[in-house]
Amino acid sequence: MHETTSMGLGHAVALLAAMVVAATLFRRFGLGSVLGYLAAGLLIGPSALGLVREPESVLHVAEFGVVMFLFIIGLEMRPARLWSMRREIFGLGAVQVLLCALLLTGLAMAAGLVWYAAVIAGFGFALSSTAIVMQLLQERNENADPGGQRVVSILLFEDLAIVPLLALVAVLAGTYGSAVETGNPIWMTVGLAIGAVAVVYVAGRWVVNPFFRLLARYGGREIMTMGALFVVLGAAYAMNLGGLSMAMGAFLAGVLLSESTFRHQLEADVEPFRGLLLGLFFLSVGMSLDLRVVVADWAWVLGGLAAFMSAKMLAVYVVARLKQKHGEGLLRAALMGEGGEFAFVLYSTAFAAGLFDARTAAILSAVVILSMALTPLRVMLADRLRPNEDLSPDDAEGVDRAKNLRERVLIIGFGRFAQVVSQPLLARDVDVSIIDMDVEMIQAAGNFGFKVFYGDGSRLDVLHASGAETAETILVCVDKQETADRIVELVKAEFPLTKLFVRAYDRGHAIRLVQAGVEYQLRETFESALVFGEQVLIDLGFSGQEARETIEDVRRRDEERLGIQLVEGIQGGRSLMRGNIRTTRPEPYVKPRREGTALNEEAAEALEEDEEREKAGA
Repeated sequence: MHETTSMGLGHAVALLAAMVVAATLFRRFGLGSVLGYLAAGLLIGPSALGLVREPESVLHVAEFGVVMFLFIIGLEMRPARLWSMRREIFGLGAVQVLLCALLLTGLAMAAGLVWYAAVIAGFGFALSSTAIVMQLLQERNENADPGGQRVVSILLFEDLAIVPLLALVAVLAGTYGSAVETGNPIWMTVGLAIGAVAVVYVAGRWVVNPFFRLLARYGGREIMTMGALFVVLGAAYAMNLGGLSMAMGAFLAGVLLSESTFRHQLEADVEPFRGLLLGLFFLSVGMSLDLRVVVADWAWVLGGLAAFMSAKMLAVYVVARLKQKHGEGLLRAALMGEGGEFAFVLYSTAFAAGLFDARTAAILSAVVILSMALTPLRVMLADRLRPNEDLSPDDAEGVDRAKNLRERVLIIGFGRFAQVVSQPLLARDVDVSIIDMDVEMIQAAGNFGFKVFYGDGSRLDVLHASGAETAETILVCVDKQETADRIVELVKAEFPLTKLFVRAYDRGHAIRLVQAGVEYQLRETFESALVFGEQVLIDLGFSGQEARETIEDVRRRDEERLGIQLVEGIQGGRSLMRGNIRTTRPEPYVKPRREGTALNEEAAEALEEDEEREKAGA
C-alpha cells in the first residue's frame, strides 16, 4: 500500500495542538517555550508517535520564522547603531568562532575523524542557534541590554561566516571527496553575494518607503500586511540567490527600514507570523531527532554531546572574560553552548560532497539537536550559578518595579535634570510618577522623600505599566539621546494624544526632537549657560538692563538659527552665531519665542506675516 506523505488538515491540527499544549505547560513550570516546542516535536515526530513522518516538509516552511525574527531584530537596530557594533561583530564574533572551531576540531580528530571532516564538524558546531538564542534573550527581556547586544553581534558574524564555510566545503570536496556540482567559480560566488547585498540596500533605501506610502494611500490593512511579507521574504530570497543566509537578508532589510515611518506598522504585521513560524521551527527541529541513531550509537552521541558542549562553553566563556565579568561570561556560555541551524546545512553539504559518511553525519546532527534542546536548561543552571554582580531591582531594598501607575505626569529618568524639573510640579501638587533604571539612584532618592519606580522607559510594556496611555504629559529626562529618541518614537506611535516634553542632549538632538513632533524640547545646558553669561556681563560692569537685552538677543539669534537648521540641516544659519572674527552681515529681526517650542508650518507662516506687517508699517 502506498503511503501518502502530504500534509493535510489533520497534521496542521496536530502541530498546533502540540505547540499550544507544550508551550503552555513548559512556561507554567518555568522551563520556557523553546524546550516545550522541542519536546513536543520529538513526541509527535517519526521517532515517537509518528504523527508527522517527514519533518523536513515542516522545516522548509518553518525556516521563515527565523527569517521574520531577524527582520524584527533589524527593525530595532538603526544603521548608526549597527555601525557602532562593528568591532563586536567582526572582532568579538571572529575570535569566538575561531577559538571554538579550533577546540572542536581537535576533539573531532581525537575521536578518529580525518582532519578535513574534523574541520567541518568543528566549524559547524561553532555556529550557535540564532533562533534559540534570540528567542531566549527576548523572553528574558535582555536582547537590548549591553550583554545581549554583544551576543547579537556574535550571531550576526556567524550568519556571515556560513558563506566562506560553504566555499571551504567545496574546496575540500574537490580534493578529498566528490566535487560539489557548481558551475560558478569563487569570484562569481562572491560577486553574486555582493550584488544581492547591493540590491537589498538600494531597495530598502530608496524603494520601500515610497512603496508603502502607495499601499497606505490606496490599499487596505490586508494589502499592507501582504506588502510587509513581500518585503521580508523578497529580501531573504535575494540573499538566498546570492548564496547568503536568508536570515541575513531579512535582518538587513529590517535595519534599512528601522528609520522608516512605517516601521511600527511593519513590526505589527509581521509579528503574528513570526511567532507561529518560529514555534514551528523549534517543533520541526525536535521532530528531526532520530532516536534510532541515538540508541544505536548512544555512546558516541552522548560522548560527543558532552565533549562538544563543554569545549564550546569553555571557549565562549574565555572570550567573554577578556573584557566582561564572570556572570556575563557564564550566561553567554550557557546561551551559545549549542550547535545551530547552519550546522545542518554544513553537515548535509559535507555528506553530499563525500566528506562525511552517513553514520558520521547522523551522529553529528543528533549531537547538534540535543545540544539545542539543552539550551534552556543550561541557561537555568547558569542563572543559579551567576553571582549577584549588579544590584538587582528585585533584591534591592526600597526598589519596586513600575506597575499599574496612573498619574497626571510621567517622568522618565530621574537624574539631576529631572530632580530640578520635579520641584515646581510638586510645589503645585501635580501628581507625578517617576521611573528610572539606576537602582542605587532609586534608593538614594528614597532617602530624600522621592518614590521612584524601576523601569526601562524605552520598552513598550514598561510604558504601559507606568501609565503612559493615561498620562497627560510625559517628561523624557534621560541623559542618552538614543534612549530619548526611542521613547519619543514609541510614545508618538502608541500614545499619540500624550504630550511630550523632552530633554535634548545637544543642538542636533533638539532638531530631531522638533522634527519628531514633541511639544517642547530644551537643551540641557542652554538656559543655565545663558544665566551664567548674564552674570559674567554684570560682573564686568555692564548694567543689568544691558545684560538682559544681550541675553535676549542671543536667545533670539539661537531660535532663528534653529528654525533655519530645520530646513537646511545642521550647518544652516551659521552666520547668526557670533564668533571672535567680526561679520558685517545685518542682523535679521524675528519675534522672540521660547526656546524649545516646536516649529511647524503654521507658526512659520505666522512669523512671516508679522514680519511683512512690521515692514509695511515701517
